[in-house]
Amino acid sequence: MKSLPRRYWIFPIDFILMGISFFLAHWIRFEDFRFLEKQELFITSFFLVLLTRSVVFLLSGIYNSLWSYASLHDLLEIIKTTLLSSLLSTLVLLFYNRFSQLSRMVPILDTLILLGFLCFRSLFWRMVREKIFRTKPRSGIPVLLVGAGNLGATFLSEIRRQDSLQLNPIGFLDENPSKIGGYIQGIPILGTALEAESIIEKYEIQKVIMTASHPEGRVVSRLKALCDKLEIEFRILPSIGDAFFEPPKLNQLREVEVEDLLGRPTVELEIASIESYLKDKDILITGAGGSIGSEICKQIARFHPKSLIILDSAETPLYEVEYELKKTLADSNIELKPVVADLRNLSRLSYIFEIHKPSVVFHSAAYKHVPMMEINPAEAVLNNVLGTKNLADVSRLTGVERFVLISTDKAVNPVNIMGASKRVAELYLQHISLNSRTKYITVRFGNVLGSNGSVIPRFREQIKRGGPVTVTHPDVIRYFMTIPEATQLVLQAGSMGEHGEIFILDMGEPVRILNLAEEMIRLSGFIPHENMKIAFTGLRPGEKLFEELMLDHEGIKKTHHPKIRIAAPLENYNLLLFQSKLNKLISLAKSNKDSEIFPAFKDIVPEYKIHEEYLAWETESKKQKL
Repeated sequence: MKSLPRRYWIFPIDFILMGISFFLAHWIRFEDFRFLEKQELFITSFFLVLLTRSVVFLLSGIYNSLWSYASLHDLLEIIKTTLLSSLLSTLVLLFYNRFSQLSRMVPILDTLILLGFLCFRSLFWRMVREKIFRTKPRSGIPVLLVGAGNLGATFLSEIRRQDSLQLNPIGFLDENPSKIGGYIQGIPILGTALEAESIIEKYEIQKVIMTASHPEGRVVSRLKALCDKLEIEFRILPSIGDAFFEPPKLNQLREVEVEDLLGRPTVELEIASIESYLKDKDILITGAGGSIGSEICKQIARFHPKSLIILDSAETPLYEVEYELKKTLADSNIELKPVVADLRNLSRLSYIFEIHKPSVVFHSAAYKHVPMMEINPAEAVLNNVLGTKNLADVSRLTGVERFVLISTDKAVNPVNIMGASKRVAELYLQHISLNSRTKYITVRFGNVLGSNGSVIPRFREQIKRGGPVTVTHPDVIRYFMTIPEATQLVLQAGSMGEHGEIFILDMGEPVRILNLAEEMIRLSGFIPHENMKIAFTGLRPGEKLFEELMLDHEGIKKTHHPKIRIAAPLENYNLLLFQSKLNKLISLAKSNKDSEIFPAFKDIVPEYKIHEEYLAWETESKKQKL
């Protein structure tokens, strides 16, 4: 027979407290012992109340909590259970003797006294653990925690539960000045990150741990440089900004990565508006095997869709994403439907939409490598343009509610085939949205940290090999954002669009790629240009020194979300003329007439500069500046 869990051993104490409170309630009410004159009535009432309360308490589940770690949640459960048991026991007494010769104040006093007893009982052992057993100074490595929020408080509790780790929390730093001087679990909040150096020296700190849930990159960068200078250890906890998080663990501590140095404040999502178009819907995500597509799948799962239709032409990445999603969705009712398909196959797409009937489409599938598409322009047209056209057309014909296209800053004043192809895709959605019930939405943003093919994985590999780290040009700059931030804002923008709008995500300040390479080298323990060389290889075909997020003639408008802006829609569209030019471009790609594709793009996108034109324009611009 399975033994009763130890946490149920507390029930006998509660049973005794129930009896004491009932007795004290009578004594306080009558101010003497006259209520004992009718012993039979009192004893019967006494045992009826104890029996009723015991049944309620044992069935309530309050003994599932570990009372040595009592929290506000546990106290609320005790209050609810006590009130319920009081109500039922009062009804029992009323049924038994209709309060014959007993005061109606007794049940109220009994409830208040018992609540006091139980709350004190619940907190007593925790007080013993946290105070009495810890009166002696804690030994171990002096640690400074940065971030006096929920994550910091939870992590502090985790440190205290594991004495074997020999960590001694000295204090907190926090960027909120109003918190300075306060305490968390007896640990003081000493100052802001700007005061870190003096605090570290004063308290002889040997380890700094970042415990902010969404630390700003500038704060992380400053503290990392300071710790390197003082030769002390600096560690960081993973961010827990999402709805999916577990209490932080000490084994989650890791070294600072370049993504942390570029981090920005958390994205505030309008949960209700996003949930309104995703909950209980069949959602199709193209390019689901890619870094952006797979993250979109994970973020959408938070909003309880009916099913996720994950589509990709590459079977191995799709299999890996399916495997990960199955683990994530194991306890949910979300149906996962993996589909291998090529967007250029219109009949296959039509069949997929007929079978799965998606309500919302997120289109992230695209060829994204700029130099690769410069030498394979026909494939850029067929995948990025024709694939988008097929998907958008089938969505319109089957009554899809929303269609969200993931675009790029390279579509603005493009100087490469990849950017031009994405710009044509944007234009096509704007054209067909004018006469469609489907809401077509484009979301445009820059580079994503750590995505497949991005510069950061390449730098890591080069550093691991011992260098040199290759940078195309010392002055090249790019916009960056993290994958979770980008995908969350994509979902937010998807709730805002109506008819062909182009939403532009706030990318923050651009990053100089040379500085990024130097920072990554330092994080790896090397000195840039000394024991780790940086080589400049020159701009590749289709690359430019800086990216833009908006065309000159687009204008820009604010939305109600601080991190999302909207490009003013273009006017005076000639649908027939556009379709004629588009069909010509697709025909050239199908015929593999690569050389003719470049001018055909320029005919559709006048601002497109073929790479040679861009180099000439850049040279002339430099001359004018001089």
